[in-house]
Amino acid sequence: MSILNTLQRAGTLVRASLIRKLDSARTITFSRTHCSEEENTSEGDSLAAETPKVACVPIVSVETSIKYMNSDAYKQTYGDDPVWKMYRRNFKGQIPPRKTRKTCIRGGQISTGSPCPICRDEYLVFDHRNVKLLEQFINKYNGSVLSYSKTNICQRRHKQLLIALAKAKDYGTITFDLPIRQYDYSEWKPSNN
Repeated sequence: MSILNTLQRAGTLVRASLIRKLDSARTITFSRTHCSEEENTSEGDSLAAETPKVACVPIVSVETSIKYMNSDAYKQTYGDDPVWKMYRRNFKGQIPPRKTRKTCIRGGQISTGSPCPICRDEYLVFDHRNVKLLEQFINKYNGSVLSYSKTNICQRRHKQLLIALAKAKDYGTITFDLPIRQYDYSEWKPSNN
């Protein structure tokens, strides 16, 4: 009797989890990309002429992102902290996985309940000109890039971050200069009394 009750409970849990996955109200539409169909003009291939290509173009430009970083709305949302500071990643169990998820966005929609800090805010765009955002992902003590395990951004955004930082270094918009520290060596110098 108890085995049948256990199987019945397990079946109910499985059905409930499937219903949650198929529920369209849970999916959050993603407004970062605007997909438009472009016709393929190759006349030689009939299959390529019949299937349209889909090109996704970001709606938010880098200039808009830079204005947002300097606006009052950004200060109200994040304050003086980096964008990743107040974010907590969802994971099973007590120990977080070594790597973050591959991407938060699949098929033009946010595919997770807790997207990374960059994917959840469409006005945060990684670009070599957006210096204020890029500086939040650089360690101020040694100039290295902060790990994705600390910032909790997805792998796709972390790759975009590395590319944007490399471009920023090449263009000279970000310099990795460390502050010079002055030491007073008289404290360690042995006295000759």
